[in-house]
Amino acid sequence: MSEKSKEIRDQVKDYYGEIAAKLQQGKSSCCCGPSCCTPIVDPESLYKEHLDGLPAEAVNASLGCANPLAIAGLKEGETVLDLGSGGGIDVLAASRYVGQSGKVYGLDMTEEMLELANQNRELMGATNVEFLKGFIEEIPLPDEAVDVVISNCVINLSGDKEKAFREVYRVLKPGGRLAIADILALKKVPDSIRRMTEMWVGCIAGALHIDTCREMLSRAGFQKIEVQPARSYTKEMLKSLAGNRVKITDAEWESIDGAFAASYIKAAK
Repeated sequence: MSEKSKEIRDQVKDYYGEIAAKLQQGKSSCCCGPSCCTPIVDPESLYKEHLDGLPAEAVNASLGCANPLAIAGLKEGETVLDLGSGGGIDVLAASRYVGQSGKVYGLDMTEEMLELANQNRELMGATNVEFLKGFIEEIPLPDEAVDVVISNCVINLSGDKEKAFREVYRVLKPGGRLAIADILALKKVPDSIRRMTEMWVGCIAGALHIDTCREMLSRAGFQKIEVQPARSYTKEMLKSLAGNRVKITDAEWESIDGAFAASYIKAAK
């Protein structure tokens, strides 16, 4: 791993660990400030019927940009892996679709998020759920272990997305599928913004260009690739995402107005 990738990983880990700690103390909610992927959209509008039966603590910890369950088509008995599972909202929602004959793994690198997720698992009484500590570039599962991989605004936080996609391909069973929500770039983004680590923790600078995303998935071996932007971000939304810690010029804000979009990404092994 490069020094830059390690710097990004460490800052992301610290930042989201701090969010989890605040959530555990009851000091924050889903719209927890500048680091959330989408403080402009609340989980009630994203998940709708998928929230039935979930503890409020899991819903309040939602940091995603869209709803991967809407495109995953989960079935009874399937094994699912959620990358960057955070407080567990997608894992716990998925657990109801796969049933007791299925299994849902949640993978996160942050101790505080894992603790929060396990608390939420106990509140829900979900016995077909297991949370794992690890990195999405080094998934701690054997080859061909899962039917479906989901994630929600997580791939863009990785400093080595190509390796993450290869790992996803490795752990999927033949015929398995990828169904994720993420932020993608729809046009070229200034290098000055790409270099800002602060913009990575806000899910912006690390966003793949939509064409690069397709190319990476293809190189990893995926087929039936579908990438669909769902909601673009105005410069006002991006300023809210980035928060006060980011200092860029008005011209740079103008250059990224509408450059990013919450998107759905599907592919098959």
